[in-house]
Amino acid sequence: MNAFRKLAAYAAVLAAVFGASMAIGAAVGPTGLAIAEPTEEHDGMPEGMTMPGLAAADDGLRLVADVDTQRQGIERPYRFRILDDEGPVTDFDVEHTKRMHVIVVRRDFAGFQHLHPEMRSDGTWELPLALDDAGTYRVFADFVVDDEKHTLGTDLFVGGDHTPEPLPEPDRLADAGDGYTVELEGDPVTGAESELEFVVRHDGEVVTDLPEYLGARGHLVALRDGDLAYLHVHADEERLSFEADFPTAGAYRLFLQFQHGGEVRTAAFTVDAEEIR
Repeated sequence: MNAFRKLAAYAAVLAAVFGASMAIGAAVGPTGLAIAEPTEEHDGMPEGMTMPGLAAADDGLRLVADVDTQRQGIERPYRFRILDDEGPVTDFDVEHTKRMHVIVVRRDFAGFQHLHPEMRSDGTWELPLALDDAGTYRVFADFVVDDEKHTLGTDLFVGGDHTPEPLPEPDRLADAGDGYTVELEGDPVTGAESELEFVVRHDGEVVTDLPEYLGARGHLVALRDGDLAYLHVHADEERLSFEADFPTAGAYRLFLQFQHGGEVRTAAFTVDAEEIR
């Protein structure tokens, strides 16, 4: 095949993947390598800042990924850098025992992964990533620089047919597999800090010997339905309890991770945050 035909074939493949991904994204929410401009005060955020995770650039930092497409069901390296005005950032603070937390989740909240990449000397972060199902995924980089917490996000497209899953109904009980269930206690509200506590049971018996996972008894990721705004939550080191600020009323998806029986386990909840009147 000559060079012209090779280029034409490659362009056709990219067009097919992009077209499928855009169709998927239209069904489940905004897509693209989003770089949002600072906005006026909204959602409880000061002027000049965006909600965590909604933009690839904020507060002088940018998330730049090597690719924005991936083939379905094939593991491949995913690489990205965090840049400031002077180039790649290489000095990150340790938070929850890691210098970088990467969350990957499809825009309908399916396929949740919590990963920890390795950083090269040039500031490039790399991790092996496999996405078994087609769709539009959101990749969050959660990190701390100079004692300031940041969450930047970008989209990753996996071509192919898929039907977005509906948001599960709110429920206080979640199945974590292998006989583990988790019960949510506490009410998410806006306008005040919400305390959320979780009770883990195994075969019906309350688990009281949870070991530390990432420096605490568990790790919680909270995402807003619709735009996948990423909520910063604060873990209690001794209890499976978290404090969260819900910026707006409405539905959120919570992903709780804890370690027991030699494995990290995930329990997912849908909650409705109500406005305090």
